[in-house]
Amino acid sequence: MANSVFDRETMLDITVNIVPLVILGFFIVYTLIWSPYPTNWFIEGIALGLHIIPFVLLALLTYISARAIEG
Repeated sequence: MANSVFDRETMLDITVNIVPLVILGFFIVYTLIWSPYPTNWFIEGIALGLHIIPFVLLALLTYISARAIEG
């Protein structure tokens, strides 16, 4: 497991990015499952975009930082 990106030390270093990923993932699922307002696809699309785009970018940043830490 010496070549693995996500070993113990790396996981400890990138935990600061994993916690917000979990929170964003929760809100993405929550937004998809339930909405207290009448269905407006434009507003729901904007809301999902404002959750999904940062989730993807933070996941990419987390992976790149894990590779740099392992480096």
